[in-house]
Amino acid sequence: MSKDSDQTGAKDYRATLFLPQTDFPMKAGLPQAEPKWLAKWEAEDLYGRIRAAAKGRPQFILHDGPPYANGEIHSGTGLNKILKDFVIRSQTMMGKDAPYVPGWDCHGLPIEWKIEEKYRASGKSKDSVPIDQLRKDCREFALKWIDVQRGQFKRMGVMAEWAHPYTTMNFAAEATIAGELHKFVDVGLLYRGFRPVMWSPVEKTALAEAEIEYHEKTSPTIYVKFPVVRAGLLKDRPEKSLSVVIWTTTPWTIPGNRAICYSPKMTYSLFEVVDASEGALASKGELLFLSDALADQTASHAKIEIKCVAEVDPSTIHCAHPFRELDPYYGFDVPLLAGEHVTDDTGTGFVHTAPGHGEDDFEIVLKNDPNYPAKHPDAFRVITADGAFAPEVPVFAGKYILSRDGKKEGDANGAVIKQLIESGKLLAKGSLRHQYPHSWRSKAPVIFRATPQWFAAMDKPFRAGKTLRQLAMEGLAATRFYPAAGANRIGSMVEGRPDWVLSRQRAWGVPLAIFVVKATGEILNDKAVNARILEAFKAEGADAWFNSPASRFLGEGKNPDDYEQVKDILDVWFDSGSTHVFTVEQPVDSHWPQADQADLYLEGSDQHRGWFQSSLLEGCATKGHPPYKAVLTHGFVLDEKGYKMSKSIGNVVLPQTIADQNGADILRLWAASSDFTEDLRIGGEIIKANVDAYRRLRNTIRFMLANLAGFEESERIAVSEMPELERYIVAKLAEIDALVKKGYADYDFNRVFNTVFSFCTNELSAFYFDIRKDALYCDKATSVRRRASRTVTDEIFRRVVTWLAPILCFTMEEAWTLRYPNESVHLQLFAETPAEWADPALIEKWNRIRSLRRVITGALELQRKNKVIGASLEADPVLYVEDAADAALFAGLDLAEISITSGAEVATGQAPADAFRLPDVPGAATVFRAAQGDKCARCWRVLPEVGEVPEHPDLCHRCADAVG
Repeated sequence: MSKDSDQTGAKDYRATLFLPQTDFPMKAGLPQAEPKWLAKWEAEDLYGRIRAAAKGRPQFILHDGPPYANGEIHSGTGLNKILKDFVIRSQTMMGKDAPYVPGWDCHGLPIEWKIEEKYRASGKSKDSVPIDQLRKDCREFALKWIDVQRGQFKRMGVMAEWAHPYTTMNFAAEATIAGELHKFVDVGLLYRGFRPVMWSPVEKTALAEAEIEYHEKTSPTIYVKFPVVRAGLLKDRPEKSLSVVIWTTTPWTIPGNRAICYSPKMTYSLFEVVDASEGALASKGELLFLSDALADQTASHAKIEIKCVAEVDPSTIHCAHPFRELDPYYGFDVPLLAGEHVTDDTGTGFVHTAPGHGEDDFEIVLKNDPNYPAKHPDAFRVITADGAFAPEVPVFAGKYILSRDGKKEGDANGAVIKQLIESGKLLAKGSLRHQYPHSWRSKAPVIFRATPQWFAAMDKPFRAGKTLRQLAMEGLAATRFYPAAGANRIGSMVEGRPDWVLSRQRAWGVPLAIFVVKATGEILNDKAVNARILEAFKAEGADAWFNSPASRFLGEGKNPDDYEQVKDILDVWFDSGSTHVFTVEQPVDSHWPQADQADLYLEGSDQHRGWFQSSLLEGCATKGHPPYKAVLTHGFVLDEKGYKMSKSIGNVVLPQTIADQNGADILRLWAASSDFTEDLRIGGEIIKANVDAYRRLRNTIRFMLANLAGFEESERIAVSEMPELERYIVAKLAEIDALVKKGYADYDFNRVFNTVFSFCTNELSAFYFDIRKDALYCDKATSVRRRASRTVTDEIFRRVVTWLAPILCFTMEEAWTLRYPNESVHLQLFAETPAEWADPALIEKWNRIRSLRRVITGALELQRKNKVIGASLEADPVLYVEDAADAALFAGLDLAEISITSGAEVATGQAPADAFRLPDVPGAATVFRAAQGDKCARCWRVLPEVGEVPEHPDLCHRCADAVG
């Protein structure tokens, strides 16, 4: 409020006022200021000082889910680290010892794939590079990106043990990971199995479900005729005209076909082709076996008309492979097998079965013959590791399912379809747009391919007779989930998941450091051998497994020729799933804290099938319980329109860019003000809205700093001696304090920020500070009202700045150090709020007063709009209330002060018809009156008393007393 007089020749009283004074600028300049704060914190070892101050407090451990060290951070990664920083800072300020050890996942395909791309760009093949060199290049690549990401995380204001992070490629960590695998051997959960797994032809390795993402893909669809043999169904027709029809979206699997499945719950018939449209591939008179439910649909696709000839029992039928006439390789019979997985929603009712390329396919042949893989090895040698037909597959050898880079269809599907047409075995073809699994790393489609792999058994009893699945489900029941729906999501995944595929056919990672006895196929579980392996890993890293002869680990008395040294690499999810062991439970670095369990895991919701799950299974297998007590998830970051960010679309918003242009505190405010448990949106307009909210909040902080200039403890006044308005604000402080602390305890940062922001904008800026400007500026220093307001403002400042410090870490540090130059707000605890401050009845009373006040301010705004008045101090309104209880609310209060008018009156009864009313405030109305008297040259109130003090004829009584 400017106090310049508008009266010509009037005395200038500005020097007698307590005008706001602060060095806290309105313009934040965050992009320039924040790096200076970071440098100061690092120079002063703020993180170390916080750790020292927190020593001895109850411990809180957030275990960091490790991002991959393979590129710059993106909005999702930035959001994740910012949320973790909110947790660490808030838990610290709530009186916990909350260290934060950041980590990185350094092994696996994300990094190895980048190195392979580098080799290919220089004309080299990965296979031509010695494994030592490949692993060295991967390690150096990871180190480079750890440094880049660390700098980017620091720029976000994230406070952590940056000098001592954990990495999965640390030698001690690699030894621990290998040791955790040995524990799986100890309890009998590790086994080598043979079955179809998701396989990446581009990366030449098995993949687990957690390494898969689904994208739309257009697949060719074909209806194929399998000639019937040995049926004996119709004596008056040659059997060569009879065919069972199957439908598939993977033509390339036809050479791998070994059976056809039907449903025992469906009915099947023999149908004759009675007419064929132009372009149809079937001939009039052909006989086709189809399910009754799908016969018409099949005929429509094949452009034919059919009639039912006879009902048929599929179990009596055997077929020939459609390529039998091409080569003796396809000379086997194709049996029809009953399968519960066959449905009548699409296809023909007969399901093409290639046991080497489908889970259901494999299980059905195994059910009918447990020794099937040993008896029919050719069924599992159709496709090589790179997705090509094997050399021994006639007609199609060397044809690829995908192009070598995985970006396009190969020539396999086309070759199979062409041959089916030439052989007269294709009934119809088309295409289907559907969701299809792709590799998370290469983004290329995957296939199912039966290979020998190492698995962790989910359903083998091992710990007190319980299975890993049972222990995991029990562990989830004992875990707190934020939001609660996460428990159901991960629970359904664990409940239905297959055995865990632990092996990968790669080079960069921790190997399955075990030996297999060649004579028996059993795993060598020798404590001395395992100890030698782990000692070597601790000293030299996992490279020792590839650099050393087997005799180094086997020791004396064991012939290396009797053992197979397993060279497969562990699933990278096993690496990250084991990090709790060497980072939390048995820390390999003396700088890290130790705990039996982490208090919290915090990651994106996709980690229900990723890190949350691998950590759960690893912990339950080796210890019998999860490594975490609670799990918090956040959504994905989308653009402003709700689309996934993509470089090709050009809608990527990088956190580094926001920090450079607007400041990291704006990004942190966005994270706190959004409901991060759902998918979040970010973009230019959203950032602008957050900049505006930040500006409003900053102005509130600035007002407090400006009006606390020179505040001394001698000014402080007890709450019991304060005016009622201050006691109301104190009661609101107590109410907000409880909400904030509960919000932080529940990791509900959205509720924390919005509660504090609403308090600052609605209760403070728009109400309390607006009212108290006059007293703060114009009252004399000793007045109870001014002292009370300064005391309350001090209490507000201490709380608001510390409440917001975990969120706006730079801005609140700036505000705090202006009052306390030798302190950091991040070394403070949330202030204890006296229990006697709470006063729900007083809050309820003032809620009604504020509602009634709106009827006055609404009336004044109308007069201002009509240019009757310029400022509210020119008014002396009458507030009419119909209820005497409303009138009683104002007993002992100055309505003019509350309304920021020069005078005001409360009247009980019915207001005049033309009085101003608000529909949502029944029982109240305002009649406008202009203030009478002269305008005080110092406070600008219009009062009859102005001129009554001879020494100060242009002042009111209060101002005359203030200036002496």
